[in-house]
Amino acid sequence: MAPEAVPARFRVFILLAAFTGLRFGELAALQRRDVDLERHTVSVRRALAETRTDGLLIKAPKSAAGVRTVAFPASLGAELITHLDQHAEPSRTGLVFTGALGGQLHRNNFRRIWLRAVEEAGLGDVYFHDLRHTGNTLAATGGATTRELMQRMGHSSVRAALIYQHLVNGRDHAIAAHVDEQIKKVRPAAPTEADPEEACGM
Repeated sequence: MAPEAVPARFRVFILLAAFTGLRFGELAALQRRDVDLERHTVSVRRALAETRTDGLLIKAPKSAAGVRTVAFPASLGAELITHLDQHAEPSRTGLVFTGALGGQLHRNNFRRIWLRAVEEAGLGDVYFHDLRHTGNTLAATGGATTRELMQRMGHSSVRAALIYQHLVNGRDHAIAAHVDEQIKKVRPAAPTEADPEEACGM
């Protein structure tokens, strides 16, 4: 997705979703005090929920496993600093990510921005939650253990973590096939059958 397709105040929001696997509600509830720029981590202590009866609610994650600290790539540090300076609320308990007019980020409002950006980028049917799958797959590709994947995802069950590990492991044959193609490009083709004259030394 091209940077110009996304308003500046939402770029880091999308990047963190893709590279940490945090859920929309977890990102929307992050406060300044949850961000450690030196250690390159964000701590999930609460999540935004939206209900028809109560509207927007900030509450604890659904399970104890949801309370966690997740590392983000150090290369995002400079962008996150810029974002905090320009778009986040000022106090330690101020929101890291806010809506276009300030205040709490609403899922429906963000969805319109997301759909417009996806359309401009020509990506087709890509959902914001797909970024969570991207983050989890990247972690599995990086060699994360089942326990490490569970911790990053905020899951107490191994089932989801194993799905990503199996997804990566299932690429083993595809990787081998790619290597095989490279070998074929540099290795002389073997004769299909012996030439009678060569066999006789003629």
